[in-house]
Amino acid sequence: MVHPYIRRRNGEERVEYPSEELRQVLGKTLGVPLFQEQAMRIAMVAAGFTAAEADGLRRAMATFRHTGKIHAFREKMIGGMLARGYTPDFAERCFRQIEGFGEYGFPESHAASFALLVYVSAWMKRRYPAAFACALLNSQPMGFYAPAQIVRDAREHGIAVLPPDVNFSDWDCTLEAGGDPGGPAGGFVLRLGLRQIKGLPQQDAEWIAAARGNGYADPAALWRRAGIAPAGLARLAAADAFGSMALDRRSALWAVKGLGPAPLPLFAASGVEERGEEPPVTLPDMAEGEAVTADYRTIRLTLRSHPMALLRPHLPRDIPAAALADTKAGARVAVSGLVLVRQRPGTARGVIFVTLEDETATANIIVWPAKFETFRRQVLTARLMRVGGRLQREGQVIHIVADSIEDMSALLDELDEMDEPGGAPLDPVNAQADEVRSGTADDPRGPLRHAVPKLRRHPRDQARTLFPSRDFH
Repeated sequence: MVHPYIRRRNGEERVEYPSEELRQVLGKTLGVPLFQEQAMRIAMVAAGFTAAEADGLRRAMATFRHTGKIHAFREKMIGGMLARGYTPDFAERCFRQIEGFGEYGFPESHAASFALLVYVSAWMKRRYPAAFACALLNSQPMGFYAPAQIVRDAREHGIAVLPPDVNFSDWDCTLEAGGDPGGPAGGFVLRLGLRQIKGLPQQDAEWIAAARGNGYADPAALWRRAGIAPAGLARLAAADAFGSMALDRRSALWAVKGLGPAPLPLFAASGVEERGEEPPVTLPDMAEGEAVTADYRTIRLTLRSHPMALLRPHLPRDIPAAALADTKAGARVAVSGLVLVRQRPGTARGVIFVTLEDETATANIIVWPAKFETFRRQVLTARLMRVGGRLQREGQVIHIVADSIEDMSALLDELDEMDEPGGAPLDPVNAQADEVRSGTADDPRGPLRHAVPKLRRHPRDQARTLFPSRDFH
């Protein structure tokens, strides 16, 4: 029913009413019954139902999937319409549409309430995109999209997004002055909050903000004034939250590893450290892929290169998702991307919808039940998926109807070795430089093998943790 209504609204299909009495019922929806109230009115004005019988039809529509009682009204409905001069084809079509309400129908009041939320949300996103994205992030966990997709969408709409930082971030995400006054955010930028850092307690974030004053000059000042435990300092460093101190992830981790549980009260009050001079240590920069992986591990998203930009050389046969808009309907294509969402609606008769994301855009995949049985494991478990199929276009909506599916998740384990988008893996000798493995020979804090400790899990489970999808059944 939705597609005929849209075609009629777009002027692509003629609007017709079988009778003047049905024009009164269906005029607002261009001759297509969309709401339960309309189905009841059709039964009354076109088939002679009483008000009680129409209410029984409504209850049958609401319970069709569970009891199937709507079929008991078939003979009376079609017979009543034929007796009032409607054609058999129209009467049969009306009843089939009413049957469809049992699968997915709702009152007009519900539709209006939902439409109002959609309209207000769309207005907010159009007029105040930075505030809208900020509010969505602060409302997590919720809804259909993960923080990574909300941030990506904001950036694609011209919103500058800044990482979490101990000198600027509160617990919640905030708006900061400093953007282009003529830009979509009206002179603001979106600052990610410390809530994005995995495992950081809200209490620690609130202490950081409360003790900040004019800012922290170095990790020791944060340790001394906010009293954050070593575990919390390590989480902040691993999340690259010391950027305002000109410390990258490795340097910050190295610095906080030298701090003890908490400063003694005398030293905390005086602002003097009870530690000696730090020996100078030079640490090599992280590879881009290692930094991206660390971002996903600690803040669940990255403001650096998209993982697919780094892995693109491994997928030479696949076209970018953005290129689908210029591809002819019916063409056979292959795309790859991170799995964002898997859906298997109860009303879709076993069809699964998958959303993939690469560095350019998203791609919508349709998996028919027969293909799902063939590729069940890949569909249910892949975090990086390659899909081959035919492109289907309905207006501005593009889908790929899958006929082959591959699980490419193993490639995610190679991200650590990627130095730049489209680049080659790092030289294994330099990638395991001795300074990174051991620091200095006489430093008591021990080895620093990685900027963020790797999870001690099977690679498949690690990939699932780093790049989780949102699955709806």
